[in-house]
Amino acid sequence: MKLRCADRILDLSSPRVMGVLNATPDSFSDGGQHASLDAALFRAQEMVAQGAAIIDVGGESTRPGAAKVALQEELERVIPLIEAIAAQLDISISVDSSRPEVMLAAKAAGAHLINDVRALRCDGAISAAKQTDLPVCLMHMQGEPTTMQLSPGYGHVLHDVQDFLGARMQACVDAGISKDRLLIDPGFGFGKSLEHNYQLLAKLEDFKALDVPILIGLSRKSMIAAQLNNCSVSERLAGSLAGAVIAAMKGAHIIRVHDVKETVDALEIVRAAQQQQ
Repeated sequence: MKLRCADRILDLSSPRVMGVLNATPDSFSDGGQHASLDAALFRAQEMVAQGAAIIDVGGESTRPGAAKVALQEELERVIPLIEAIAAQLDISISVDSSRPEVMLAAKAAGAHLINDVRALRCDGAISAAKQTDLPVCLMHMQGEPTTMQLSPGYGHVLHDVQDFLGARMQACVDAGISKDRLLIDPGFGFGKSLEHNYQLLAKLEDFKALDVPILIGLSRKSMIAAQLNNCSVSERLAGSLAGAVIAAMKGAHIIRVHDVKETVDALEIVRAAQQQQ
């Protein structure tokens, strides 16, 4: 499977790593670490050297309870960083945003992919995404970051998430975005209980029925901590790697992570095993 990302082709025949680069002061794992342009660019260089295939640049925290960021502030956080990465590094760049203005500015700055936790539901987002001609990852989220973890509930979490993603895909196709530009993400930790998260992970292969690349992000999340005696963020590497390996073996194409080198190494073992099947 190959994905056209602007002027680049991303080979998804084996699972690839997307490195998280949060230009925010309040993200749950690395908030504030990459708030300056120099620090963020250094981390991007490090992730490229460690084997990342994509760098996902975000300027608004979507952790549970996170407050909204003003549009101008989000633009000031992400656009100069995307421009710098595009100018200096040979890497595919994703913009993690729900705002049409950010999507359009990111494309002009050199981004290759849109990663939207709200699945293009914001006013004008579908139109902007179509205009960019970039691939788009549609993520499932129940509610909004400020309230999504208060009391998430489903009739059947797997079917409900599949139905939502299928409906969003159809909305994109109806708006003129071709299916070969779409990816999906079940949205671990976004309006899900601990049980919901692990039910989705256990049945991740069922999302293959939607016939588009699957992106997953569970790196360092609370679903890892809750199974490991509520360990701190710095103690979640082993659990994150286990989740990444399970997801890759169940058909995920892109694994979004904080710990790039360790995940690249783990997925190389998955790749070697899959080649023998």
